[in-house]
Amino acid sequence: MTDESPTVAVIDDDLSVRESIQGLLETAALRVELFASPREYLQAKRNDNPSCIILDVRLPGSSGLDFQRDMAAAGIRAPIIFITGYADVQMSVQAMKAGAVEFLTKPYRDQALLDAVLSAIEKDRQRRVEDRAVADIHRRFEALTPREREIMAFTISGRQAKQIASEVGIREVTVRVHRREIMRKMGANSLADLVKMSEALRNRGVTPGPNH
Repeated sequence: MTDESPTVAVIDDDLSVRESIQGLLETAALRVELFASPREYLQAKRNDNPSCIILDVRLPGSSGLDFQRDMAAAGIRAPIIFITGYADVQMSVQAMKAGAVEFLTKPYRDQALLDAVLSAIEKDRQRRVEDRAVADIHRRFEALTPREREIMAFTISGRQAKQIASEVGIREVTVRVHRREIMRKMGANSLADLVKMSEALRNRGVTPGPNH
């Protein structure tokens, strides 16, 4: 499967529900995988392509919300669409706060489920694009020397070359040479580009500096 072939996992202990959802989604040319429990899903081999999960919030043994937490702990980031036969405002708020895309109460409209699925897949596709972009930025950052990382940190904080030279204890012309090399290695066309890259790294837990 390629990134252009999204997959929808349906997790519900009721076979008739699973098959009904499968029939609906296949009318939209979506690839569907059925699971009777979260354990089945976790044990299955998953394709590395855009995906989402349709999950019954009330499952034997543990709730869908428990599984949502387990997924987060395991680093599985597929968006979740919850379905339930019982309207529960507190539960729906909890699910949405934890990152669920939608919380649908039965009986839901087929179109509402299809819309939620397509939105979730697009969200996952966009997340993957952003992940690849940040990974590329991180690779470039790793190619910087400790001195270049130090000067990059000063540069994005708004320090001028003269100030950086004084802070680091090197000549101003040397700072300018380092900055040119940083811009080249990072693929940045402007200071604004470099700041955006730095923010992308910070959002993933990497702080520009000599020791990250």
